[in-house]
Amino acid sequence: MSDNLPTLEFPAAIVHLQYPLENFRKALGGKGPVRIVAMGSSSTAGLGNVVAYPARLELYLRKHYKDDDLHKDIRIDLFNRGKGGEDAPQEVDRFNDDIFADNPSLVLWQVGTNAVFRKEQFNFDEVVGKIAEGLTLLRGHPTMDVILIDPQYVTAMLEDNAELSEKMVSAIRTAAQDAKVNLFPRWALMRHWHAYNNATFEQLLAADDELKLHQSDWSTMHVARALRSAILTKTGVTQRCPCLITT
Repeated sequence: MSDNLPTLEFPAAIVHLQYPLENFRKALGGKGPVRIVAMGSSSTAGLGNVVAYPARLELYLRKHYKDDDLHKDIRIDLFNRGKGGEDAPQEVDRFNDDIFADNPSLVLWQVGTNAVFRKEQFNFDEVVGKIAEGLTLLRGHPTMDVILIDPQYVTAMLEDNAELSEKMVSAIRTAAQDAKVNLFPRWALMRHWHAYNNATFEQLLAADDELKLHQSDWSTMHVARALRSAILTKTGVTQRCPCLITT
């Protein structure tokens, strides 16, 4: 990857959560661990030399509540429950053991990538149906907030897959709207970086990923920063905090 990395923008119209995170905010006002679960596939689990976004987000949130917005009685614990190759049908089956058992106040669900990239292994309509089913299950737990995360904008999702990718992104957006849960539009954010900030696919992709599917450490870091900013904004953090990066 080139060392000449572009400056990235984080448009507020993209890095914006529609609904408040009341359960997460309430947990911050208590004592002990504040639990977040990240459910998803390989871009959640992590790959090779890339530090996956859940580890970065945990670090960023811990630092914020230690240095910028002191909450001495709490600790952010983010459990990474990503498994490579999976999509909604397999992930929903893991909800009881990998989400509900830990009773988190916030669930991040990254979904839809493998239904496109491994389309021969998945039925598109079944995946979309399982996303809706999963959101119903998550919304049925009144102490959990939910953020849905759509696919990454990378070469493998565009070469021979562009139309299906856009269809999946649209279906995820509709599912989030119907369930009244937050959507973090990773696809739109990365597309903005590529189209308007001149971030090349070489820079967005992990250098050692022959599949051209997984994000680079650099782009993963910025996705985690954007997600942190979106979460903190919905918990009442003001623009005085340097961690808020929307433009």
